[in-house]
Amino acid sequence: MKILMIGGDKNVLNLATPTGKRIEEYRQALGELEVLVASGGIFSFISTLFRGWKMLRRRQFDAITAQSPEHWFLAWIFSRITKTPWQAQVHTDIFSSYFWKESLKNKIRVLLAKWLLPGADKIRVVSERIKNSLVSNVRCQMSDVNVLPIFVDVEAIKNAPIKTDLHKKYPNNDFIILMASRLTKEKNIDLAIKAMKEVIKTHPKTLLLIVGAGPEFNKLNVKCQMLNVASNVIFESWTKDLASYYKTADLFLLTSNYEGYGRTIVEAAAGGLSAIMTDVGLAGEFLKNSVNGLIIPINNKNELINAIDDMIKNKDKLKEFSKNTEKTVRQLTTKEEYFKKYEEIL
Repeated sequence: MKILMIGGDKNVLNLATPTGKRIEEYRQALGELEVLVASGGIFSFISTLFRGWKMLRRRQFDAITAQSPEHWFLAWIFSRITKTPWQAQVHTDIFSSYFWKESLKNKIRVLLAKWLLPGADKIRVVSERIKNSLVSNVRCQMSDVNVLPIFVDVEAIKNAPIKTDLHKKYPNNDFIILMASRLTKEKNIDLAIKAMKEVIKTHPKTLLLIVGAGPEFNKLNVKCQMLNVASNVIFESWTKDLASYYKTADLFLLTSNYEGYGRTIVEAAAGGLSAIMTDVGLAGEFLKNSVNGLIIPINNKNELINAIDDMIKNKDKLKEFSKNTEKTVRQLTTKEEYFKKYEEIL
């Protein structure tokens, strides 16, 4: 099968990155896969349009797939010119009110989505939440939308050796909360930092370890200083040894305002780590409230403080959640099953 994939992440071309490795797996599974990276402003868009047109003149593709509204627009143009069917992939909860309010660019994306999605030949979403959102906001039927979550190689995480023990690395902390995330506005890491100010009043040896990078770093760092929690909140750059972190932390935390899926929740579960997450993405599908984790309302500091306090105090509950998490992980799709389904919905 010959596929043209359009996306905005430059890492897809770098095999040293997780994204690049994942794309290489797609390429091996699907047969032929050409990737067209479209990122930047209007001049980049025009450049991508010409590069894509050259690709389509050079060879015939069986399908075009694109991963966000601006890329759907390119796919729609190419499809109109070449009569090649195109697939819209929806990886973000674009009809979340938080997504709409975040920026003018997001408002334009929502309008593009309402215009383009009804004309897509195929629609792939990464969670039931997004499927329901599309049916409510766009002229499409349930049968028009295929749900295929983002693939997580849980076996690789489960079998990875522990190279870093967080409790040995941070011996002065008796409870370690892990976040692994891009430091961007929608991740609402600010909420976790504000909650920590209250948590450490009763649990002073608790550590919030935030692994990742992004444009919000300076702002978040200043927030830690202002709230006097810098000794209990530590930032680390991204690590290739994240599996060890999942296996040796005590709790995983996700505080996003919106998510398409929430891949790190599944990765953490593969490492045997229970989680607290806001009611976004796969909450309710993969994470079952009070079964293998806790789901809290979006942007609710008091609920987050209470949830963390509950997890710290109730070690038996944490162990039970961890056992249930392991059972949930066993039900996940294998790599072979995933790529077979992926090819079917193109």
